[in-house]
Amino acid sequence: MRSLVILGSTGSIGTQALDVVRRNPDRFRIVGLSAGANHELLVGQVREFLPPYVAIADEEAAKDLKEKLGGIRGIEIMMGHDAAEALARDAEADMVLNALVGFAGLLPSLAALQHGKMLALANKESLVVGGDLVMDLIKGEPERLVPVDSEHAALAQCIRGERREDLKRVILTGSGGPFRGWSHQELAKASVKEALAHPVWQMGPKITIDSATLMNKGLEVLEAHYLFDLDYSKIHTVIHPEGIVHGLAEFRDGSMLAQFAVPDMRLPIQQALAWPERLPTGVDGVPLTDHRLTFEPVDKEAFPAIDLAYRAGGLGLTFPAVMNAANEVAVMAFLESKIPLTRIVEVSQTVVDEHEAPSVVSVVNIERADAWARRRAAEIIEER
Repeated sequence: MRSLVILGSTGSIGTQALDVVRRNPDRFRIVGLSAGANHELLVGQVREFLPPYVAIADEEAAKDLKEKLGGIRGIEIMMGHDAAEALARDAEADMVLNALVGFAGLLPSLAALQHGKMLALANKESLVVGGDLVMDLIKGEPERLVPVDSEHAALAQCIRGERREDLKRVILTGSGGPFRGWSHQELAKASVKEALAHPVWQMGPKITIDSATLMNKGLEVLEAHYLFDLDYSKIHTVIHPEGIVHGLAEFRDGSMLAQFAVPDMRLPIQQALAWPERLPTGVDGVPLTDHRLTFEPVDKEAFPAIDLAYRAGGLGLTFPAVMNAANEVAVMAFLESKIPLTRIVEVSQTVVDEHEAPSVVSVVNIERADAWARRRAAEIIEER
């Protein structure tokens, strides 16, 4: 029986993680749930799983949550912007699944690791923004950090047990999103509705837009750099429209290993929660005779986000943090129809170009860089 805290339990990853728990009541026990403001769904989750701790960021939603859960004893409700961090720190759990979206996931990730818990990481920004800080906390204990992203879960399976000196490169795959094959000029006219219509995965709006610009794949490059201690030159990306092969590893003898699975996030979620075991999922295997597998190069002219991510990662320090912050602001502006899709990466590029990074990476310096980048991105958007 593994005790779990799920941060972001009302989102796409969080709700699917609870599906995994439902299927395996003898293996997992929920001891903490957190949400931002979706307290209606959270109420149902709390009534079903009866965790001793619940965290909610929105204080008005927290008041309503207290009223609706008033008849249930023994539940402590944490509230406020730092509630998820407190939950990750204070709950008596074996593992914390961080399924929060964006920069908000960093401090809860650090809190979980600082207090000896395993971290199942779906919040890629924790590594994009604070990779050095996260990795410092697991030195000598790499098994305490388990990837949840399908691509990184795939790479972990491909290289596990292999000698590091034999590894030539890893390859992250991406479906290409809803705009595969579109030119830069066509992308400038893309609508919000079109951008949210991902052809393979059902995800939240922010990550869906990141997939449309391929910024998501750029963030995954940075994530892979930290998770697998790889130089950026050894991390490659390809477009794989079918979404069946999630990651590949190539070795110096020329052989390659690939991980195949139907595109269902319950698989990598369960692999992380049950690590190092594999449990039945109810997800069907890949019907090999029903699929052709194709691979294409990334169109870097139409989708410059990946090159920007490589550049920010190579610069290091707080450059990835400002790229991520500017992207979050620009994605929200696009969702509000304030800017065209192509402006998202342009705004992020400008913020990276203007950034003057401190010489030391710390939580304080990351927070300052993040705040500056958000202000600057908002100014750039308003200027035009």
